[in-house]
Amino acid sequence: MSSQFSYTRIAVDGSARAGIYHTPHGDIPTPIFAPVGTQATVKSVTPAQLHELGASLVLSNTYHLYLRPGADLVAEMGGLHSFMQWPNPILTDSGGFQVFSLAGIRKIDADGATFKSHIDGSMHRLTPEKSIDIQQKLGADIIMAFDECAPPHDRAYNEQALERTTAWAQRCLQTKTRDDQALFGIVQGGVFDDLRIKSAEWTASQPFDGLAIGGLSVGESKTEMHAVMDKVVPLLPQDKPRYLMGVGSPEDLVNGILRGIDIFDCVLPTRLARHQSAMTLTGRINMLNAIHTHDPNPIDETCSCYTCQHFSRAYIRHLISAREMLSSTLISIHNLYTLLRLVRLCREAILEQRFTSFAQDFLSQYNHPVK
Repeated sequence: MSSQFSYTRIAVDGSARAGIYHTPHGDIPTPIFAPVGTQATVKSVTPAQLHELGASLVLSNTYHLYLRPGADLVAEMGGLHSFMQWPNPILTDSGGFQVFSLAGIRKIDADGATFKSHIDGSMHRLTPEKSIDIQQKLGADIIMAFDECAPPHDRAYNEQALERTTAWAQRCLQTKTRDDQALFGIVQGGVFDDLRIKSAEWTASQPFDGLAIGGLSVGESKTEMHAVMDKVVPLLPQDKPRYLMGVGSPEDLVNGILRGIDIFDCVLPTRLARHQSAMTLTGRINMLNAIHTHDPNPIDETCSCYTCQHFSRAYIRHLISAREMLSSTLISIHNLYTLLRLVRLCREAILEQRFTSFAQDFLSQYNHPVK
């Protein structure tokens, strides 16, 4: 474990926790949502805008940055913080999920994964050692163990993948050398209780700086996702942060926090923005809908983001219709703010010992309306 990282739990309401994760690049108030900057940029949003939104943690992707521009170049430029001009904490994933998503152009064995680049078709190999080496060169504050994300309902595959994930995690622990990076272990096992429990107990017993739950939001039902969290989270240490990987819809954030999750990340807010969909605390709005053509109101009258303080639904719909890039930026700013606002409201509710009722009220009103 790294001496430069620590988690302070401030308040508990049921299983929900409010805390602070201390890192060399600043404190992360938890629960927290991390915008995803896959290729060292959160799509269509500048670092200054992210700062204004109140983001404290950003995620970048090991697989993509390894292929382009390359970890050596990022290291030459002073690491990710300098390269992308983000002075606050950064998390990099291990590349395991991206390899999983390359079905048909990758081969996995006990030692690692061989895969074909989606950029130029060139062949590459990732091992636990190489994943850690790349992440150490990238220089993020939080780095992830190299794991295998398996199809959630395939029992035989999950058994094999869990064996590999466990062996690879041990190799990651042995390979990491930088004390200014926190290494998180990842719990896998699909939707199978016994596999998840086995993985959680083993991962919790190791000297990781934090624990992540992987392999969710990859095709299982919401009920199955919740069941996995219900089994896994109680087995994780109280004095380390818990990270639910790749999950970021409003109802998933609230359900995760309700079960004791501290950190979330997802591409959803910026991806939805590029598809003309705005997030609110009661559901999504299709901004291309003709009903907005003459609407002088903001996306959300309760929202304090830059977009809602300055622009009408009519203007945003015009930008979409005219295929102007600004539409993606304005909706991304709003969507990111909405999720960051939501986790702040959750944190306040935990601190004030009213989160259970807050969560019940929120979930009863949230229903994904299409307008």
